[in-house]
Amino acid sequence: MKHLTALALAALTATTAPALAQERGDVTFGIGLAGVIPESGNGVLAGPTPIDVDNGYSLQLTGEYFIADNLGIELLAAWPFAHDIDSGGTRIGKVKHLPPTLSLQYHFTNQSKITPFIGAGINYTTFTEDKAVGPLAGNDLDLDDSWGLALHAGLDYKVSDKGALRTDVRWINIESDVKLNGVNIGKAKINPWVFGVSYVHTF
Repeated sequence: MKHLTALALAALTATTAPALAQERGDVTFGIGLAGVIPESGNGVLAGPTPIDVDNGYSLQLTGEYFIADNLGIELLAAWPFAHDIDSGGTRIGKVKHLPPTLSLQYHFTNQSKITPFIGAGINYTTFTEDKAVGPLAGNDLDLDDSWGLALHAGLDYKVSDKGALRTDVRWINIESDVKLNGVNIGKAKINPWVFGVSYVHTF
């Protein structure tokens, strides 16, 4: 009888004990789509002339290594995001950027199929294919690279033993000096919200 009682208690403990969201040594890879939504009013150029950077959409990739149970280091990569730059309602430039971001993330323990997580880290944004258009066509437009804080939160919905669907949001501090023909003419304060949907696989 004592043995049966012990087995029953062990079974009950096994079914009620919280399961780890991720274990130390796990590696995940994610692929999906992301939208970069800059804050409104993206700065002022010489004049002063306000500028606006429009939204950009692209493929995003993530890789995460768990250094402890539920605690991982994630690297965000992406295909370049393309943006138009407007000033006073007139398009003056086009630019692409890459936003690699390194974050430390905590995944909460949860009994359900939904696992929330939060993270914070550092972003490096490099701008490519800067091009002046419209009234500035023919001039050399350049946006300096940027370093800044990045915050991250999201939800993973388990669809299999190894797979999950993820929805997430990031806020990234991106501020860049804008130069025209080598002369600093202002600062672009992009500071976007980044919304993503992806599939994440655990190896």
